[in-house]
Amino acid sequence: MTGSEVPHSFRLAYVPGVTPSKWVRIWNERLPDVPLTLVAVSPIEAFGVLRAGGADAGFVRLPVDRDDLAAIPLYVETTVVVVPKDHLVAAAEEVSTEDLADEIVFHPLDDTLAWEQLPGKPAIERPETTADAIELVAAGVGVLVVPQSLARLHHRKDLTYRPVSDAPTSRVALSWPQEETTDLVEEFIGIVRGRTVNSTRGRAPTPPQPKAKRKRPETGAGGGAQRKAGGAKSSSGKPAGKNPRGGTGGAKGGKGGKPRRRP
Repeated sequence: MTGSEVPHSFRLAYVPGVTPSKWVRIWNERLPDVPLTLVAVSPIEAFGVLRAGGADAGFVRLPVDRDDLAAIPLYVETTVVVVPKDHLVAAAEEVSTEDLADEIVFHPLDDTLAWEQLPGKPAIERPETTADAIELVAAGVGVLVVPQSLARLHHRKDLTYRPVSDAPTSRVALSWPQEETTDLVEEFIGIVRGRTVNSTRGRAPTPPQPKAKRKRPETGAGGGAQRKAGGAKSSSGKPAGKNPRGGTGGAKGGKGGKPRRRP
């Protein structure tokens, strides 16, 4: 699709934990005639949906295969451990992976954290989804380390979470097929990057305009800037340089131009 072809709608995919409502609201304000459709996808299927044309762009978690997909990193999430409210970890403000050494730490199949080595003790089986792992945590079987947005998404009254200082983090990015960078994709990129409605990508800055020269005002009769010595006459017909009391306005022989005192 070329940039000149304008579809009837814009399809935006997003993975669990990402809340696109702010950007959707701005889109609806700026392009009310182009409906935006949200497409919820799992982290595993997100890239396949983009490649298959199921969405024009999507909020995904890095890494992204840059061979055919473009990506703009947006933000990094805090990593937390989800535990029951009566767990010992709940008494701390922050923990490390070493603090989880004696815990069963679940590793769901849709995990988005790039672990070199998972902390704690492995479970017998890997839960299929993060939601399944949350259910096991609530049952008191083990704990789960996830991006904070997923802990909020699967919030339960009987669970809480605490930051893990040395765990890997998850980065959220906006991604789309490189060969499908349409005008609407560019428009959404601008919204995500915070461009104003009047800004244009690649617009050359307006050169500064030269300041107009201010015309120097002519000095009045008292300043003498435009006066010729002994030449011009005033409106009364008298020489402009004469002092009505007999002195001359700055001419030689007039005692510095001061008026004479009356006897």
